[in-house]
Amino acid sequence: MQALYAQLLVGLINGSFYALLSLGLAVIFGMLNIINFAHGALYMMGAFVAYFLLNLGGINYWWALLLAPIIVGIFGMILERTMLQWLTGLDHLYGLLLTFGIALIVQGVFQNYFGSSGLPYAIPDQLRGGMNLGFMFLPVYRGWVVVFSLVVCLATWFLIEKTQLGAYLRAATENPTLVRAFGINVPRMITLTYGLGVGLAALAGVLSAPINQVRPLMGADLIIVVFAVVVIGGMGSIMGSIITGFALGVIEGLTKYFYPEASNTVVFVLMVLVLLVKPTGLTGRAA
Repeated sequence: MQALYAQLLVGLINGSFYALLSLGLAVIFGMLNIINFAHGALYMMGAFVAYFLLNLGGINYWWALLLAPIIVGIFGMILERTMLQWLTGLDHLYGLLLTFGIALIVQGVFQNYFGSSGLPYAIPDQLRGGMNLGFMFLPVYRGWVVVFSLVVCLATWFLIEKTQLGAYLRAATENPTLVRAFGINVPRMITLTYGLGVGLAALAGVLSAPINQVRPLMGADLIIVVFAVVVIGGMGSIMGSIITGFALGVIEGLTKYFYPEASNTVVFVLMVLVLLVKPTGLTGRAA
C-alpha cells in the first residue's frame, strides 16, 4: 500500500504541472486562438530564470515565484507583439509552426550554453523535510506544489470566468470590433492574455526546478503530454484543463503501480478514446 500511495503522490505532483501548463495553453488558445507549441520552452525558461535569480542575484525561491513568471511573461508579450500578432485571422497551422520554431530556437540556445545535464536548484529551507501521515511519508515540498498549483489554477479560472476583466477578455475574442467601440484597447488585452498564459508556464517551471532539476529539454519532455491533456479536457476550456490535468496525473500514477509498461502511453490512449466519443473534448463545445 505504501508503494501505491507513493505513486498516487507522484501522480498528483505530475498532475499539478499538467494542470498549470494546460491551463496556460487553454487560456492562450481560448482567448487568442493560437496553438502555442513554445509553451514547453517557456516552462523551461521559468526554471532557468529562477536558477539565474538565485545564483547570480541571490534572490531566493519565494521571490522567484513572483519574478520569474513576470520576466518570462514580458518575454512572451514581446513575442506576441513582434511575431504572433501578424497571424491574426490565419489558419491555426501557421501559429503552430511559428511557435514550434521558437521552441526549437530557445531550447537550442539554452542547450548550447548549458548542455543537457540538469542543474541543481535547492528546496527552500521552509519546505524541507516531511510529515508522517500514518499511511505514508509526505515530503513537505511536494505537498506544497500540489496545494499551490490548485490555488493558482482556481484563481485563474475565477479571474477569467467570474470577473469583469475576464468578461472583457472573452468578449474581445468573440467580437473585437464591438469591444473597441467601448473604448477598450483590444490588442493590449490580447498581449496581456498571452503574457498571462506564458507566466503560468513559467510558474510551473519554478515549482518544478527543485524536483526535476533545471534542464534545457525539460519542457520538451512534457509538452506532448500537456497537449493531450488540453485535447482531452477540451481546447480552450479553462476548468476542463484543470480537472483533466490533475485527473490524468493520478491515472498515470495508478498505471505505474498496476501496469508500469503502459504508464507512458495511457494518456494518449485516453485521448484517442475521448476523441472517438466526443471530438470536442470532455468539456469543450462545438464551434
